[in-house]
Amino acid sequence: MTDPKGPVLINLEEDTSPTPSPSDVPPVPDTADGIAPQGQAMTTIATLAARQPSKLARWFWRLLGALLGTVISIAAWNYATSLIAANPVLGWAVTGLIALFVLVCLMIAIKELSAFARLAKIDALHRAADSALADDSLEGARKVTTQLLALYHGRDDLRWGAERLAERKDEIFDASGLLGLAETELLAPLDLAAQREVEAAARQVATVTALVPLALADVAAALTANLRMIRRIAEIYGGRSGTLGSWRLTKAVMSHLVATGAVAVGDDMLEPILGGGLLGKLSRRFGEGLVNGSLTARVGVAAIEVCRPLPFTASKRPSVSAIIRQAFGGLFSSDKG
Repeated sequence: MTDPKGPVLINLEEDTSPTPSPSDVPPVPDTADGIAPQGQAMTTIATLAARQPSKLARWFWRLLGALLGTVISIAAWNYATSLIAANPVLGWAVTGLIALFVLVCLMIAIKELSAFARLAKIDALHRAADSALADDSLEGARKVTTQLLALYHGRDDLRWGAERLAERKDEIFDASGLLGLAETELLAPLDLAAQREVEAAARQVATVTALVPLALADVAAALTANLRMIRRIAEIYGGRSGTLGSWRLTKAVMSHLVATGAVAVGDDMLEPILGGGLLGKLSRRFGEGLVNGSLTARVGVAAIEVCRPLPFTASKRPSVSAIIRQAFGGLFSSDKG
């Protein structure tokens, strides 16, 4: 019988297995269950932005806004009148501040309405150009060209192209040739500037997704970058979209992408550029960054098509793969390049 107060003896000869080393532990896989990056941030943004609220929800928000506006207006009026009765000088000063605030709100509303009208004008130009090309109408093409010159009148960066178009437009007697000349002289530099905006937004989304591991940080960064990109593209083509106009334009672009299934892409979109299966060999965060940046490029191309006052006929439609190569230049090399 062993003495419980005596020393404890451990027989080391029985355990002959080697002590495990940290270097022998298999590496933790960086991809979750082997799933390739899918661009979850951009997919979430596109789905949320394209979601159409129900009629009941729209009426709820309209009635809530009207009720809150009425209550706040009555409360401000009662506060100002009671303050005038108690202290006329202070009361009229507060009334003046309220009047200035209402004036600023009216100016903001006028600016937003002007932005909506500007976007509607560009959309009408696009539809008129489509109709002129479909009917081969020279009269319709000349009307579109005249409206296009009026739209870009006063822009110094387009002065030389506008002068050349005004000089040569009467020499062309077919609709496609006239609209093609308008594209070449007026819209070519705008297309280049819009593509640079798309490349910058794609790089920003890819970088933030790859480097910031915080939850929902990639979604917030991607949403901010895409809103800014779409707004800048609209401004480049003369849209001058305001806050509400930018959001409405974003919903239109995202709805188009969701309807066509353009956001349901991943490895297949980058395979021709990166090489087959390369995304599965990269770290998950870096792969997610590349896919989110590539989806941002696709959103940018769709925004160019929506904001452009003329359809692509003489000029080549921007290629998503070319924009991705330019945006991520230096991250990878291509043998064909």
